[in-house]
Amino acid sequence: MDYGIPVTLDLPFADTVERVRAALAEQGFGILTEIDVRATLRAKIGEEIEDYLILGACNPPLAHRALQADRHIGLLLPCNVVVRADGGRTVVEAMDPQLMVQVTGQPALQAVADEAATRLRTALAALTG
Repeated sequence: MDYGIPVTLDLPFADTVERVRAALAEQGFGILTEIDVRATLRAKIGEEIEDYLILGACNPPLAHRALQADRHIGLLLPCNVVVRADGGRTVVEAMDPQLMVQVTGQPALQAVADEAATRLRTALAALTG
């Protein structure tokens, strides 16, 4: 099962993070959470990995519609967007909102998932265009 929407950029990690934030904001997503996985693993278990950031992106109107359709959907929110270094490039991967429909089997979530996916794909496309 493919559960992500990926794009790879020939940009440094920090520049990509700034561009991702801006592209998501253009599509109505705010960042609710930010997890610096690299720093966390270094601090907690002494392990080193590449730059790896998880952004918890939320579009409030879409989240509200999803919660109206299924109160349990909060278990799958917010939409996670990963930004990670990969050699000299940076990979950006957004969780595919269609997972909400696949995991829950709730047809009422389809329209929300469709719109969220469109907005996330538009944001990621803006990074490459």
